[in-house]
Amino acid sequence: MAATVFYLDEIPEPGAVAVLDGPEGRHAATVRRIRVGEPITLSDGAGVVAASEVVAAQKDRLELKILDRVVAERVSPPVTVVQALPKSDRSELAVELMTEAGVDAIVPWQAARCVANWEGKARKGVDKWRAAARAAARQSRRAYIPEVGELHRTPDVLELVRNAKADNGVVAALHESGESRFVDLPLARASRVVLIVGPEGGLDDVELEALTAAGAEAVLLGPTVLRTSTAAAVALGALGALTPRWA
Repeated sequence: MAATVFYLDEIPEPGAVAVLDGPEGRHAATVRRIRVGEPITLSDGAGVVAASEVVAAQKDRLELKILDRVVAERVSPPVTVVQALPKSDRSELAVELMTEAGVDAIVPWQAARCVANWEGKARKGVDKWRAAARAAARQSRRAYIPEVGELHRTPDVLELVRNAKADNGVVAALHESGESRFVDLPLARASRVVLIVGPEGGLDDVELEALTAAGAEAVLLGPTVLRTSTAAAVALGALGALTPRWA
């Protein structure tokens, strides 16, 4: 692949010419100073990946001839991270790290102990997380940009947990009081994995009881206590080795 992936909503068939403009075109033509004749990797963020060559370059815009086009296979099992809202200075960092580590879907959660509060400004928060996921996916050359869902409250998260368990999924609530170890979960046989990460103050006892009653298992990820912004990325790294995701 080229050093950077650029995203285009629709990628034409080989032989056709695609136009990369807008923010992606500006980054490619003005920031990266990519010129005629250079190879570019394009993706639609939904699995389509294309090799292309620049045939024309203007300010904030490139024209690219599509040379080849494939659909990247999704990894299995898919992983969703339910992320309690971190403090504002670490919020987008959490999204960036888990995207680079391979998350498939991200669910922002207004948990009881969250210092951050998105009430009345959920749209702005979700849009920032989606932008952070897109930028991190480009940095890590991903064919799939992880989906960032709408803001969830605890009843929404409980429903997500019940649905995952009904689908033979594994739901792990990462918590220091967990009596089981993350590595001992039946992860390799799971149809999907849901990771629940609490806020800086940890999961509220009432929330944790409700989550376990819905089917989640409170587990220890490792021997140290991690920040809420890094826990998901560490768990995803472990999942790469414990499941076929990195095969």
